Amino acid sequence: MTRPDTDAYQKGFDAHLVRRILNYVRPYMPLVIGGVLLALLISLASPLFALIQRHAIDAYLSPLAQGQATSRDALLSGLTTTALAYMGLKVVEFALQYGFVLTIGYLGQNVLRDIRADVFGKLQRLHLAYFDQNPVGRLITRVTSDVDAINQFITGGLVSLIQSTFIIVVYVVIMLSVNWRLALISFTVLPVLFLATRFFQTRLRDSFRVTRTQQAIVNSKLNENITGMLTVQLFGRQKRSALDFNLSNRALLSANENSVKWFSLFMPVVAVLGQVAVALILYFAARQILGVDGVVAGAITVGTLFAFVQLSQQLFQPIQDLADVFNNLQAAMASSERIFGVLDTEEAIQDKPGAQTLPDFQGRVTFDQVWFAYDQDVSESTADTDDRWILRGIDLDIQPGESVALVGATGAGKTSVTALVSRFYDVQRGAVKVDGLNVRDLQQHDLRKHVGVVLQDVFLFAGTIESNLTLNNPEIPHERVVEACRYVGVHDYILSLEHGYQTEVRERGATLSTGQKQLLAFARALIQNPDILLVLDEATANVDTETELRIQAALERVMRGRTSIIIAHRLSTIEHCDRIVVMRKGRIVEQGSHRQLLDKGGYYARLHRLQYAQGDAAD
Repeated sequence: MTRPDTDAYQKGFDAHLVRRILNYVRPYMPLVIGGVLLALLISLASPLFALIQRHAIDAYLSPLAQGQATSRDALLSGLTTTALAYMGLKVVEFALQYGFVLTIGYLGQNVLRDIRADVFGKLQRLHLAYFDQNPVGRLITRVTSDVDAINQFITGGLVSLIQSTFIIVVYVVIMLSVNWRLALISFTVLPVLFLATRFFQTRLRDSFRVTRTQQAIVNSKLNENITGMLTVQLFGRQKRSALDFNLSNRALLSANENSVKWFSLFMPVVAVLGQVAVALILYFAARQILGVDGVVAGAITVGTLFAFVQLSQQLFQPIQDLADVFNNLQAAMASSERIFGVLDTEEAIQDKPGAQTLPDFQGRVTFDQVWFAYDQDVSESTADTDDRWILRGIDLDIQPGESVALVGATGAGKTSVTALVSRFYDVQRGAVKVDGLNVRDLQQHDLRKHVGVVLQDVFLFAGTIESNLTLNNPEIPHERVVEACRYVGVHDYILSLEHGYQTEVRERGATLSTGQKQLLAFARALIQNPDILLVLDEATANVDTETELRIQAALERVMRGRTSIIIAHRLSTIEHCDRIVVMRKGRIVEQGSHRQLLDKGGYYARLHRLQYAQGDAAD
């Protein structure tokens, strides 16, 4: 896959990417057609102002100044009529501009919404390994800054390209028809303008690329520091984090300053070339007016000269706009390749055609010679001795309604077992089965409906307590929420809050203690999956003894008749389980009940002695 912050910047114009962007525009063709028509009408109206001014000067002001007027009243009347026509045309232009900006704005915002929705939807479907490999800040940049660049191309580029091109054609035709000699003279600076535009376009494109890369880096660092603020403050890393962020921030500043430098040079160059064209027009027109070097005096009128100065200055504006369009295009090409890189990312965890459901769920879980590694480069043919394997030949059969505890040192592979049951990852060898069916053959949504997960690191969304418990599912009745909260002993605490179940929860549950968040997560799992397989991942690791006892009491009730897989640091919490599976370095080394394993005197017994020895020492 193309790396979003490197290879994506190596391309310039890409017709394939433009076609893909236009696919998002196609549903809004009425807005596109309306915008183009309004742009063309504006293009036709723009040069008329200079022609009206020319008519006013030649027909009324010049005769009056030269004393050739036969009737001052007639001249004043003509000037008044011309002024009213000028103002009327301005009103029409205002209405056209208003309609144009409104139409293109609606078009761009709708396309922006569609692309952002597609990227977010794609992120929702991608496997967890993708998020292991891509920083959150970079993904946020895709949905914000990169999508904005495409919006700028559509609103400030695509239709402007049509409008500017048409304006240039209209101005060229009018200038040639008014005085072709002066027109050709003013056109002599266009090749120089073209070369200057190409020069600055290349520099601006490169600076935009660097700016986008640095922006993604700053977003990533900002997200990491805010998310890990507890760790930063706990270890006194504020100054070091600030210094690290400052380096990235200064790199972004330098990239932006480089863009500003080239853009600040580009604008004056265009302006100077425009004034050079005006100077040439003034020089050669004056020679014709004065009759220098044998030229017949009065071959060009003052009104024509004034109109040409106006037209030449206005001609350079759409040419300058075209340069901006190409800059927007370059930014859009880089951003669109990054966005489509996300949209084209293969969904490694997909439902097979004809994927099955579990109509008669029993709750049997089987691991059949499972080998698994998080590294995406590990395949079925990777050597058994490779250190990247997390699980190594796991054979495990959990019967319906059986409670099984997984214990072992950190890194033994316990959490990986629970992730594979829910099919958050696919195994490289062997098979994970639920009720005898390979999880690869089941619909993911249906499978996960039967799996309730309570994690050690609880994530709560911004919203109310009830919305967090129901995950905004309107089909879950309030009674079921209350019932589950009573089970886990958090109901009374919720009622003690000012707004009860409608109490607002801040982002990541900042206002709640670890134990309270753990209880809410436990209640959430019960609410979502009241009658199915329950997987618990170290759910009591971060709670106090009183809260742990409350959870244990609830567990004894909810585990009856349910298949339960429990991971716990405290061995005392899993003594009541039907079976304890001891894991070490990705393998199962012992199985049996708590008493059987203690009597065996093996690895579990040693873990038990060590933990209780630590507890006695702490006492």
